[in-house]
Amino acid sequence: MIATFNQSNYQTLCDELATTDSDLARVIQTFGYPPFWSRENTFESLVHIILEQQVSLASALSALNKLKERIQEITPAGLLMLSDDELKACYFSRQKSAYVRYLAEALLSGNLNLAELESLPNDEVRSRLTALKGVGNWTVDIYLLMVLHRTDVFPVGDLAIVNGMKRLKQLPAAFTKDELLVMADSWRPYRSLASMLLWHYYLSAAR
Repeated sequence: MIATFNQSNYQTLCDELATTDSDLARVIQTFGYPPFWSRENTFESLVHIILEQQVSLASALSALNKLKERIQEITPAGLLMLSDDELKACYFSRQKSAYVRYLAEALLSGNLNLAELESLPNDEVRSRLTALKGVGNWTVDIYLLMVLHRTDVFPVGDLAIVNGMKRLKQLPAAFTKDELLVMADSWRPYRSLASMLLWHYYLSAAR
């Protein structure tokens, strides 16, 4: 059975995790529970995650909203009707224009079926998505966590999570991603909930 979390068990799982880690417990005590960050299992959500690669969340959302203005509903067919210049006017880089087109074509051809991914184990979801041009492990991690709500995902390629973890655990700046992954093992099988708490801490402590 594939383990997932939802709005009804979200805070309970956060509490369960907090009993094993006093730093995470302190995040809840200080800042409350993290928001239930969630996205629909749609083409639009994957386009949004691709847009978020290596840029600020604000600029990614700005590009997504510009695209919505242009085509109203973000569908594979609608996106493929746009020219390079039209996508550029929506703040898409040349690279990301190619990535979302590739994704749209995979969905229209039937090479990728998002509904099918919901019943597949994490490794199989990762294998299918990383076969697409422009989709790497960070993109898959965010999809598994925010869209499919799998309980045990740790996006070690996410800068906010890395920095949040280093700050919360008072780790040296030189601490490597491999070392962080080893530390995160103690949060299994709820590394996704730990990730949500780390995002929440990173965003709240910066205010």
